[in-house]
Amino acid sequence: MNTTEHYTFKLSNNVIRTAVTFKNRYGITLSGDLYLPKNVGNEKLAALAISGPFGAVKEQSSGLYANQMAERGFAVIAFDPSYTGESSGEPRNIASPDLSTEDFSAAVDFLGLQKNVDRNKIGIIGICGFGSFALNATAVDKRVKAVATTSAYDISRVTAKGYYDKMTGDERTKALEQMSQQRWKDAENGFPAYPTTHLPDKIKGDEPQFVKDYFDYYKTPRGYHERSLNSNKGWTTTNSLSFANSVMLSYIKEISPRPILLIAGENAHSKYMSKDIYKSAAEPKELMIIPNAVHVDLYDKVDVIPFDKLENFFKTNLK
Repeated sequence: MNTTEHYTFKLSNNVIRTAVTFKNRYGITLSGDLYLPKNVGNEKLAALAISGPFGAVKEQSSGLYANQMAERGFAVIAFDPSYTGESSGEPRNIASPDLSTEDFSAAVDFLGLQKNVDRNKIGIIGICGFGSFALNATAVDKRVKAVATTSAYDISRVTAKGYYDKMTGDERTKALEQMSQQRWKDAENGFPAYPTTHLPDKIKGDEPQFVKDYFDYYKTPRGYHERSLNSNKGWTTTNSLSFANSVMLSYIKEISPRPILLIAGENAHSKYMSKDIYKSAAEPKELMIIPNAVHVDLYDKVDVIPFDKLENFFKTNLK
């Protein structure tokens, strides 16, 4: 089960999956899987770039989404972000607002070079933290015609201000002081430190519900993958520095007149972020709340994720 060939979902009989690589504008080689519907002939397809959740790999949620959307007639690239999974970049398991935003645009580059893709019909889907990167990329990259997010997380906001913006100034200063001091240790060692644990190996029962939900996905056969940093040791100890000092989504209104679809679970701890993003965005926009769903339900539960809605959204707007 923990082999490198392991995917957390079954490939559709109606879909072809091919391993591919492409570079972003910083020279990082990104690893992806290109999903195509079978028997499409010479038709030029509308295309989607998908990544997320934050800390996941293409064999997890993004691949599942790509498989589903390819079944519905799209050419889809699911990719590992820079410094994670099978993509290049050293040291491992680091991210930044700029790099993760750029990775989406690099995926758009790749799609637009495919002979069977209509480069005027490209959209993106961001899951969890890659929802905010998807929106960030769409704001600046005018080639993207439509964007959808599921269980969106504004990583820079929650890093800088805490959940529900409740982090105090003293708490922020303390966290930044700890990471700043950690830089001395990393510099002396010549390599970054990683947390001793990311998610617990066992659940005690007194954890917050969203931690239990993450565990149920990343640490069980449901979603575990050996290259997923959320399933293993996590981001570098200083990874949050650039997010704490950046404000993403400042130009979200510039996505308009291209449409935004935001999908969140009714019982998701992250729901407020999608609601706030919706308030900040300009029309056309839509917020879809999935009854009774929690954050991770939109990672892989095909009977909960509104794929018919996503299909209709992109077929309507990628034209």
